[in-house]
Order: sequence, then structure tokens, then C-alpha cells
Amino acid sequence: MHRILLVDDDVMFCSMLSKYLDGEGFVCEMVHDGSAALAKASGFDYDAVVLDVMMPKINGFEVVRKLRAIKQTPILMLTARGDENESIIGLEIGADDYLTKPCNPKLLAARLRAVLRRTENGSQPTILADHITVGDIVIHPGSRQVGVGKRSINLTSSEFNLLELLARSAGEIVLKETLSLKGMKRKLLPFDRSIDFHISSLRRKLGPGPNNKPRIITIRGEGYLLSIPQES
Repeated sequence: MHRILLVDDDVMFCSMLSKYLDGEGFVCEMVHDGSAALAKASGFDYDAVVLDVMMPKINGFEVVRKLRAIKQTPILMLTARGDENESIIGLEIGADDYLTKPCNPKLLAARLRAVLRRTENGSQPTILADHITVGDIVIHPGSRQVGVGKRSINLTSSEFNLLELLARSAGEIVLKETLSLKGMKRKLLPFDRSIDFHISSLRRKLGPGPNNKPRIITIRGEGYLLSIPQES
């Protein structure tokens, strides 16, 4: 069974989610402020954390920042409905996925399973290649490490999966539907911008390519392409 930490200052909402997830085979613990969440998540290896943004003592963003400094526990953030900035910030600082509140418990369970599959697949690699090289980007599927030139960069599980998919098809368009199915382990839903947010974070972490050209190119209405630097 997967152990999940639920963090939300709305006690009734948290209890409702816990009851549903318990029935889906998860084992849930609940806390209701950011300070307690950080203490719990730092001291125990949960399989995933479901974390609200707006909480007393320490907000959800700060919990993510502090937890990411010591652990790579999968984090699914709950953000305010209609506030896209919260979702962008959460993904950029290290959250693996997000849902807007109030969320459907069935959808939350599905997203949790997808996040857990991504993490578990990463811990049991079946890829035989030692590394993938695209220009100065070097990807090690086995250890899930990425280097750009002489720098090592830290990626979330979702970011790594998406970059690996793009790198394996470098110079070709990878459809958003493919990125969602293979990288996020779920179907792409209407108005779902999580892929776009993760790509934005990847661009920031990778930095510009040679001659200041973009590394990841948006193909409007289709998907993304990882460019192959031209030899001079």
C-alpha cells in the first residue's frame, strides 16, 4: 500500500479526501498546517504528498522548497481554481503535478497513481543505453541524472520523463498527447496546461542553447521539439 500525506487546513475537506483514498487502497495521514507537514514529510518517507498552497504557519510553496532541498518525494499540489500563477509557481519549484480545488476525489486518486507510476518506473529502469546526448545535454536514464555542459541540473520526475522523450526524438515533433501519455502517464485533458508548465520549467533549467537559440521549440497546436545544434 502507498502511504500518502494529506496537507490542508480545511479539516472536513481533508477528511473527505482521506476517506475516499483509504477506500482506493491508499494509507493516508493528515496534517493541517505547513509546519506540521514539513516535519512529517522530512521525518518519514511517504510515497507522495498532497499539499494545499494556502495554509497557516508555512504556505505550500515554502514546504515544497524546503522539502525539495532534502528529498524527492512526489508532490501533488492543490491550487486555487482559476489562479494559473499558483500552478506555474508550484511546478517550477518542484511539484510533480497539480489539481485545482475543489477537486474530484476520483481524479485525485488517478493523478496520484500516475505520479507514483512515474516515480516507480524511474527506480526500475529498463533502458539499456548508458546515456543520451543532444548537443551539450547528456541524459543518464539509469541514474536519472542530466548534465548541460559542465553543469548538473536537478529535475523533477515529470521534467526528466518529458526531457527524455524529447531527446529520444530530437529534431522531431513530439505531440502533447504523447508527452502526457508517456511522460505523465495519463491522457491529456482539455485545458490541461501541466505539460506547458513543465516545459517552461525545463527551458529555464536547461538555459539557452548555442548562439542563444532556444533548446525546446513550441510547435503551436501540436507539441514540442528538442532542437539539435548544428555543427559549425
